[in-house]
Amino acid sequence: MTIVTDTGFKTDDWTGGFCPLSSLPANNCAGIDLASSDDPETLRDRLGEIDMVRVDFPSFSDGRGFSIAVELRRMGYMGRLRAKGHVIADQYAMARRVGFDEVEIDDTLAARQPEYQWRARADWRAHDYQSRLRG
Repeated sequence: MTIVTDTGFKTDDWTGGFCPLSSLPANNCAGIDLASSDDPETLRDRLGEIDMVRVDFPSFSDGRGFSIAVELRRMGYMGRLRAKGHVIADQYAMARRVGFDEVEIDDTLAARQPEYQWRARADWRAHDYQSRLRG
C-alpha cells in the first residue's frame, strides 16, 4: 500500500487501525472505514472522537466518495480524511479540493501510475476554475 500526499508517495504512518461504520457505537475506534454507500450523517455526533475517516472508492468511475468528503467537511470534521481504493492520478486534484488529505492506493496502481504522475497534480489549487468564478 502507498499513501499519496502533495509531496508524493510515502509509507503509511497511521497506527490507529480502522473499524467499519457498522461497529459504532460499540467500539471506540480512532479510524472509521466508510463504504461509498454509507451515509456520513451517521457520524455527525461523533466527529470529534474520530481521528481519521477512510472513504472507499470501489471503482475510479464511482464518485460518491467525493460527495462524502464534502459532506464530512461541511459537518465540521477536522480530522484526517483519506480516500482509499480506485482513485487515479487524474482524480488527485479533485480529491484534495473536496477535502481529502491523502489517497491510499495499492502497489499495482503505484507501479502503473508512478509518483511523478501524482505530483503533477499536487498543485491542486492552481487550476480550480470554481474558485476563479467565486472570486
